[in-house]
Amino acid sequence: MELEFERCYRAVDSRDPRFDGWFVTAVTSTGIYCRPSCPAITPKRTNVRFYPSAAAAQRAGFRACKRCRPDAAPGSPEWDVRADVVGRAMRLIGDGVVDREGVPGLAARLAYTTRHLNRILTAELGAGPLALARAQRAQTARTLVEATDLGLAEIAFAAGFGSVRQFNDTLREVYACAPSVLREAARRRAGAAVPGTEPAVPGTLTLRLAYRPPLDAATLLEFLAMRAVPGVEVADTTSYTRALRLPHGPATVVLTPTAGYVSAALRLTDLRDLAPAVARCRRLLDLDADPVAVDETLGADPLLAPAVAKVPGLRVPRAVDGFEIAVRAIVGQQISVAGARTVLGRLVAIAGRTAERTTDRTAGTDADGGSGDPALTPFPDAAAVAGAPDEAFAMPVARRNTIRALAGAVASGDLVLDDGADRADTEATLLSLPGIGVWTAGYIAMRALGDPDVFLPSDLAVRRGAAAVGLPTDPAALAEHAQRWRPWRSYAVLRLWQLS
Repeated sequence: MELEFERCYRAVDSRDPRFDGWFVTAVTSTGIYCRPSCPAITPKRTNVRFYPSAAAAQRAGFRACKRCRPDAAPGSPEWDVRADVVGRAMRLIGDGVVDREGVPGLAARLAYTTRHLNRILTAELGAGPLALARAQRAQTARTLVEATDLGLAEIAFAAGFGSVRQFNDTLREVYACAPSVLREAARRRAGAAVPGTEPAVPGTLTLRLAYRPPLDAATLLEFLAMRAVPGVEVADTTSYTRALRLPHGPATVVLTPTAGYVSAALRLTDLRDLAPAVARCRRLLDLDADPVAVDETLGADPLLAPAVAKVPGLRVPRAVDGFEIAVRAIVGQQISVAGARTVLGRLVAIAGRTAERTTDRTAGTDADGGSGDPALTPFPDAAAVAGAPDEAFAMPVARRNTIRALAGAVASGDLVLDDGADRADTEATLLSLPGIGVWTAGYIAMRALGDPDVFLPSDLAVRRGAAAVGLPTDPAALAEHAQRWRPWRSYAVLRLWQLS
């Protein structure tokens, strides 16, 4: 990725926090890299280098700033948005795929050879997949060192390192001190919050998830609360709680938005799931978005400008589980939100019995010896839904068959519904399934795949919202008008839903 020196330098010179996560600033005279907004640096032009990722800066021999914590900055909105192989790879690396499956596993998911994938990522990001995963591993390790009382050897393997020596060497190289020094420094700061963490609560890991302001938390929580599936999630005006299905076992999380960050209280079955849990929570709340860029584009339309000015920072509620969102989309066809919740609650209660038994068996094995919320269990996986009896589906036979076809495709691996999927190929596969049309495929692309540029002109609530601000209500005319909102039409859908 080409970084324009003058633009980057102006962002650093103005300490503009909007660029945190877009790139990092390295200073050759100190050997340290920082966020663009770091108040500790006033670099000369000749001493500055800009890198697209922390991994690239580390590869070039720079250490992370201890003041601004560049590794705890919001993720790059470019990787969040891009549908190409680089964007898909970054999202999968963030979800821990390299730690679980290695670089060959990542390459296989992307349908590239390992050599070609390494070449692409190095050209774009200045670092290959192993270096990118290593940078994430170091941040996970630092979080565990500072936020838990776990032994350092246990942390090393939980963070994905192959040995304690590798763990020690990496943290010394990245943070310029030993893990034990990081822990001691965190304890000395016990009276003040450690950036990226919150005071420990028994049985939990409580972290701060950074975002770019503004964040319209009220609308986000209202959206999730209206659609909360009984037994899986609960939400109110201040927080959102749900069960998660993670690679090494179930978990629960309580997400509480506040000024400057979202508090995430996690109860994990296995500490190795920390990185994917954080990635999925960030994805769910759309925390890596660039709200200023979105609002500038939508606010340029005189008909949307008042709504944007009144409620800035609207996010697209996304997903911790793409299959779950797809089932929700099919169930929600032609019934009310309340009706969909009832139907989904029944499906969870019956198809999720196996998942409930799994949660019961693993309860009490999380990071601090506690257990997850026994009232909440993860949404049943594709295999459980595909094999559920007819009485689990309180819906017409055709819709039941659609869900079973979807579940079968996901369970077999023919359909992948996560952030690493190719969006065009996934949409084509969805449309080939019986009972899935353009609206359903678009809704899944918007929420499950994180596509920022989906528009649903035939959606009744979208058309009502359009009428409320004087936009065309004819689907064809509305779709034509929406071209000016690209590449943020998914956010326009949320705006219009809010106005309906």
